[in-house]
Amino acid sequence: MLTRKQYELLRFINERLKEAGVPPSFDEMKDALDLRSKSGIHRLITALEERGFIRRLPNRARAIEVIKLPELSAAGGSSRRGFTPSVIEGNLGKVRAASAGADDSGERPVAVPVMGRIAAGTPIEALQTRSHTISVPPDMLGSGEHYALEVRGDSMVDAGILDGDMALIQRNETAETGDIVVALIDEEEATLKRFRRRGASIALEPANTAYEVRILPPNRVKIQGKLVGLYRKY
Repeated sequence: MLTRKQYELLRFINERLKEAGVPPSFDEMKDALDLRSKSGIHRLITALEERGFIRRLPNRARAIEVIKLPELSAAGGSSRRGFTPSVIEGNLGKVRAASAGADDSGERPVAVPVMGRIAAGTPIEALQTRSHTISVPPDMLGSGEHYALEVRGDSMVDAGILDGDMALIQRNETAETGDIVVALIDEEEATLKRFRRRGASIALEPANTAYEVRILPPNRVKIQGKLVGLYRKY
């Protein structure tokens, strides 16, 4: 599964190779994808290479070979929706409000879908592919829809969030200062951080002094949900 930006870059490189016989420069890629810096292109190129879609040829400047293109499902057609990095697609574990007088002692566990991985460290893509479900007691969840993401990295260890934990996320597009959220940055990378407002900007704070706070304008950040619990195996 590719993110939308990864797919756009792969398509742009492939089209340029067909037209000119040489891949585009990093500046051309940056302009084509409307990114603010070439560092974003470096991340996308690395992701495409790791997934086996392209290969960088050694000892040759700007040498990129397209190995394969993603197969689009018949249902998806040519739509870009299949490549969105949103982690809130699909049927999400939903907790229904208990009716008055209901006996809570017999409540069944909620099947919460695991939608991929989330970075607590160097940003990685949050995948929207539903891999499996986990059974969660309803008292661990709030109302509304939920999904789970496997945590990768150690930037939130001082908040008790460890590499390999399963983060239980309540779907939400807003957050209050102090909430730990799934934040989607520039429509291409997702991370688990503490949310704070700093004037007109948004701060995404780690809980590990080895990592820096990221200060971003609001138009670069989308909230995908709030942390409501952790699921950990020993």
